[in-house]
Amino acid sequence: MQILLLNPNTSIGITDRMVAVAKRFASPSTEIVARTAPRGVPYIATRAEALIAGAIALEMFAEHGHDADVVIVGAFGDPGLGGLRELASVPVIGLAEAAMLTACMLGRRFSIVTFAQVLGPWYEECVEYHGLTSRLAAMRLVSAPFQELTNVQYELGEAIVEIANRTGAEDKADVVILAGAPLAGLAEQIRDRVLLPLVDGVAAAVCQAETLVALRPRKAAVGSYRRPDPKLSQGLSEALSSLLSGRIAN
Repeated sequence: MQILLLNPNTSIGITDRMVAVAKRFASPSTEIVARTAPRGVPYIATRAEALIAGAIALEMFAEHGHDADVVIVGAFGDPGLGGLRELASVPVIGLAEAAMLTACMLGRRFSIVTFAQVLGPWYEECVEYHGLTSRLAAMRLVSAPFQELTNVQYELGEAIVEIANRTGAEDKADVVILAGAPLAGLAEQIRDRVLLPLVDGVAAAVCQAETLVALRPRKAAVGSYRRPDPKLSQGLSEALSSLLSGRIAN
């Protein structure tokens, strides 16, 4: 089984962190193939950046998705997820959706804890997009600044532990999701210090990816995620243009 992990931001260090977590949770026979966005922003935090990242994720999939059995969008807000599901013949999983669905199987209501205030509006809309607003207890955002994106979980680890513990008592949360690719792997490190179950988006996505491949779902021929009719395009990458025109099928 090959899992294609697409990081739609430009931080190679974050890609490496996600791959390390993915390999710890994947079966020994599963191959993790990761790709980092060749352009864009270091980390996606706003609606505008998510739109840019979604288009880049489509291009990355068109270029690298030929041998994949399943695709993971390696950004918590799931940029490009809907479009990728339209075009791909294999399952596509977003970190946010995988984390939230996993949390829903562990408790009634979950809180999302993340490392930057600016992420709040986009993440709230992501929850709404997936139809899970009624299951969201709270969106908890660390207010302290950080210096290095790749070290954010170490710089803000204590604050994240504190907020994760507070949300159980103050927000009546049953589960905590540690949101954002830079926090990949943190749940394993702090699980004994947090009173609620913790969900890591990368770990959840990898486990669900293997399950979906095992279920062998067919590509929808009807409904909102059926493959769109072929269409000519202008000015796009050759790989994406070919995918849209139906000359190649991923």
